[in-house]
Amino acid sequence: MTANRAPTTRVVIVDDQAAFRSAARLVVEMSDGFEVVGEAESGEGAVAMVTALGPDLVLMDVNLPGIDGLEATRRIVASGSPARILVLSTYSAAEYESAAADAGAVGFVPKDDFGPDALADSVAR
Repeated sequence: MTANRAPTTRVVIVDDQAAFRSAARLVVEMSDGFEVVGEAESGEGAVAMVTALGPDLVLMDVNLPGIDGLEATRRIVASGSPARILVLSTYSAAEYESAAADAGAVGFVPKDDFGPDALADSVAR
């Protein structure tokens, strides 16, 4: 007899800072039902990785080299990808929340507030 398990949410982490990617990876790995399938450090890398890996969720930083996270979000959404995108930033929600929504993201979370609850909320939206 096998236990019924909820499907795993496949996550791509996009941030130009290795330290934050490592911290985000830890949060994802500690959260039941989530797994990291890839990491990118630029907007262009994010678009390519989402196309190649087809994740369920993308944790997208705003400030990235090349195209920024909002433009990368727009391109991923325009491509028809079903991936949900959660925009993260050190900047306040007041500065980026509506811009993230306009780009097609499911939400915006300040990096200081990112943790297992924010991760779980991102798939519930």
